[in-house]
Amino acid sequence: MSPTQMPTASRRPRLWEAMFHLRREETGPVLIAALFFFFLLTALMLLRPARDALGLAHGIESVRSLIVVTAVVTLAMNPLFGWVVSRLKRLQFIGATYGFLVLALVGFWGLMRFAPSAVSQASSQVFYIWFNVFNLFVTMVFWALLADRFTSDQGKRFFALIAVGGTLGAIFGPWLTSQLAQPLGTPSLLLVAGGFLLLGMLAAWLLLWIAPDRTTDTDVATSSRADESERIGGSAWAGVLSVFRSPYLIGVAGYVMLTAVMVTFVYFTRLQMVAAIADDLDTRAAILGKIDMWTHVAVLTLQLTLAGRIIKRFGLGVTLAMLPVTTAFGFIGLAIYGSFLGLMLLEVGTRAVQRGIAQPAREALFTVVDRQDKYKAKALIDTFVYRSGDVAGAQAEGALGRLGLAMGGLVSVVLPLALVWGVLALWLGRAQFRRAAQLPASAAPADSDGIHDGAVLSVSHAATSPHPTDTPRTIQAQGGAETLVSPEIACVQREHQEHPSRTRRYSGTLQPPGTRLGAQAHKSIP
Repeated sequence: MSPTQMPTASRRPRLWEAMFHLRREETGPVLIAALFFFFLLTALMLLRPARDALGLAHGIESVRSLIVVTAVVTLAMNPLFGWVVSRLKRLQFIGATYGFLVLALVGFWGLMRFAPSAVSQASSQVFYIWFNVFNLFVTMVFWALLADRFTSDQGKRFFALIAVGGTLGAIFGPWLTSQLAQPLGTPSLLLVAGGFLLLGMLAAWLLLWIAPDRTTDTDVATSSRADESERIGGSAWAGVLSVFRSPYLIGVAGYVMLTAVMVTFVYFTRLQMVAAIADDLDTRAAILGKIDMWTHVAVLTLQLTLAGRIIKRFGLGVTLAMLPVTTAFGFIGLAIYGSFLGLMLLEVGTRAVQRGIAQPAREALFTVVDRQDKYKAKALIDTFVYRSGDVAGAQAEGALGRLGLAMGGLVSVVLPLALVWGVLALWLGRAQFRRAAQLPASAAPADSDGIHDGAVLSVSHAATSPHPTDTPRTIQAQGGAETLVSPEIACVQREHQEHPSRTRRYSGTLQPPGTRLGAQAHKSIP
């Protein structure tokens, strides 16, 4: 918008825009992103029952060993992925990642279809390891792309809504498996999953083409389109170096590792209780499927009703801390009652909060890091760090079982870990807020919510003060006078509306924590 133009009269938002905190220009990209996630989770959930059945067929100890091997493989894959990201353009490496996974599915299909006698215990274990690696990289690339295309403010407002698409895919995938397994056979499900991955790849390309950039300025948006043809660059090991050099990324890695440890505790508790209840494979699969079904129903309910509102009302820190609290109370309840109902409540409650509330908030943490870290550092954290948490959780749970401590011993480990986990979540929320306030003007979301109190610049003052030529300015009407608001101040205004206690007011001027008293409103926040 030109600095000398007044905005047109505000349009009354449609029902879904008001309900989900969407703006008109964001509706299309959000729908495409949700469809993208739907395709990916449908593909994954088509294959997950086979993964779990193959893993449990050789005993709990075999699963623990496979998790260790999976962590080693993810570590080996990270520099390769970093090299691909450095050498290829963004559209190309997204296509290469999903294309490689589709080819691997075709390879497994060919092995099962034309050489069934070669499918032995060793090959089933290879599939288990490959699926666990494939699962993490598929979702990691998706969330990295979203963190790259949307701002911190947008991530807080509608990442939970986008995650609804994944939940619907997680529900649709198992249903599709039940419908196609008999007429097509299990090997053919691999090709069906590959087809959904290809649809997801097309949705990713479409999202890159139409998604609004991280600014409303036309010139900067045009420049961003040109950036699509450029490589991200950097070394294959840049993600590893970034994580160890940044306290913020170390904190994110710690949160992800603790999440994986706790989820692994829940996973092995579930496997052991199901193994004790049923002996045959079909009954176990039916029980696990029922748990998954109720989990997805709970996740969908949270995503549609509470997730976005919780993030908007309480901020990322409190939202992230809800998962440690839920997990701790779930294990306490299971230790007290020790029934299958207690297991259901633990599994459904923990998974629902993790996927429906904590994951969208966790992904919003990456909206305030640079592009290289969104793909390379995030890849390390979401794959190797996560799988390392799996290893730590599996080995700790196994050691407690061998010592005969069982559930009581597990709770004694869970509670102190949950305390550390919750404190780290609160710290990350504060750190993300500070980073969002310090983003360059081109990355700050323009404010379009109407008239607010706060830091504004008069037209005459703005004309005589230095101002970056590439910084878009928003005109607001206040007391009948035209005023200019820079994007970083609009960002602070929005944060003040959502979290009044996090900003200070000096003489009618909003300032984020750490801002010098009297700093010029149009300058970057230090």
